[in-house]
Parts: sequence; C-alpha cells; structure tokens
Amino acid sequence: MKKISISTEYITLGQFLKVADIIDSGGMAKWFLSEHEVYINDELDVRRGRKLRNNDIIDIPNYGKFLIAGTE
Repeated sequence: MKKISISTEYITLGQFLKVADIIDSGGMAKWFLSEHEVYINDELDVRRGRKLRNNDIIDIPNYGKFLIAGTE
C-alpha cells in the first residue's frame, strides 16, 4: 500500500489522483472517475470533490491501494 502524505485537513479525490500520479492534470479527474471504479474505505465513490482524510484507504483496481497519511 502506497502512502500519500497530506499537510492539510483533507484532500479531494480529484487532487489525490493528481498527487498520486494517476492522472496528469486535475482536468482529467472527471474523465478518469467516469471510466474507473474507485473505492474509498471499501465503498464505491466517484465524486471528485469527495474529501479524503487521514487514514482513508483508496483502492483503485489495476492502480493499487493508497493510504492517506495526514499530519496530526
């Protein structure tokens, strides 16, 4: 599982996809989410504005699992 560190309270799913190097630009988030299933804490969610917080687990089949690691 790859850790993604954030220094804020949360990061949006769209921002996460860019930070995790899954997409090249924020504009690709809507397209990516329409074409791929994204599970957040074992629940399917494709809202690019979804807030990801410390200890959330993101699972994207064929891309991997990621853990949000925030500063406490």
